[in-house]
Amino acid sequence: MPEDVTNRGRIDLTLIMHDKILIIEFKLKKFGDAKKAIMQIKEKGYPDKYVSYHKPIYLIGISFDTIERNVTELKVEQYENSKNRFSQ
Repeated sequence: MPEDVTNRGRIDLTLIMHDKILIIEFKLKKFGDAKKAIMQIKEKGYPDKYVSYHKPIYLIGISFDTIERNVTELKVEQYENSKNRFSQ
C-alpha cells in the first residue's frame, strides 16, 4: 500500500503479507540515511496501526543516491509487538 496514511503521517510503503508486515520508508541520501528513515518510522508511531494484526512487523529504511541512481544504504529492524519495543 503506497502512501499509507496514518494519524501521524504517511508511510511511504506498507506490505501486508500472510506472515508479516513490512513498513518501508525511503530517503534521498541528501536528506538522510537509512537510519534516519527508521527513526522516522519509530517517532511517528507507524507500526501502531498494525499491532492488532498480530504479525511480526519489520521496519525498513532505504536511502537512495540521486547522482548514482542507486540504493546507498538499507537498514532493517523488527518491531516487537508484545513489549512495544524495537530490536535490531
